[in-house]
Amino acid sequence: MLGTVSHKAIGIAFMLLGASMVQAQSGGQVTRAEFSPLDQPIAWLSEAKRNFGVVKDYSCLLVSQERVKGVLLEQNTIEFKSRAEPFSISMRWLGPDKYKNQEVAFVAGKNNNKMRVKSNFLGSGIIGFVTLDPNDPRVLQHSRHTILEAGLANMIEQNLQHWQVARNGNKTKVTVGESKYDKRDCIRVEVTALDRSAASYCCRSVIYLEKESKIPIRIENYDWPRDGVPAGDLLEMFSYVGLRFNTGVRDEEFNK
Repeated sequence: MLGTVSHKAIGIAFMLLGASMVQAQSGGQVTRAEFSPLDQPIAWLSEAKRNFGVVKDYSCLLVSQERVKGVLLEQNTIEFKSRAEPFSISMRWLGPDKYKNQEVAFVAGKNNNKMRVKSNFLGSGIIGFVTLDPNDPRVLQHSRHTILEAGLANMIEQNLQHWQVARNGNKTKVTVGESKYDKRDCIRVEVTALDRSAASYCCRSVIYLEKESKIPIRIENYDWPRDGVPAGDLLEMFSYVGLRFNTGVRDEEFNK
């Protein structure tokens, strides 16, 4: 997706062996270290991080849905653009209707590191763009995350951290398979914590890695099972549809 380098076939069977033992040399003594079923997913996300390093900007449709304060909110469809340096985000809502044409723009180091927002949920009498702190309570009524966490780079880094924590806990089930999303061949990785001490963020995550680049293009995070909901309630879903990289997104997209 980001270049012409090909990748070898994926050793799925290696993933399913469970906890195998290998020998390693340490301080002149032979020690034993465990393989984890998370080793390969962590390696894939590390590869995604390297590949994403060549991305200067990208644009797509962001399809998202989040559960905030126990309530699953409506699905959002957002025209999404991002630039790596300086970290910049531009979002314009296409749906649902009540948020249509809402806009949010953020450029690191600009506007005192605050957002420029045009929205109808800020209160009566506010017209056009206003400047808001990313942690403004009015913003967090509509999302589990701030704009500082938005975008693919954050998605890669956050999941690397979650999986490394889960690997150290060694109480995680991992299922890997091949799938498709947005007409792209993907590796579907499902990571489930076996008890609450093993979870760094949620009980279960399903992530779709674009097969060649390993860049994640969709993630679903689920809460713990409860009566009547054995798979757990959906906490959040983020999908990056129609991704286009390094097209030269203009400064005007972020200067609001």
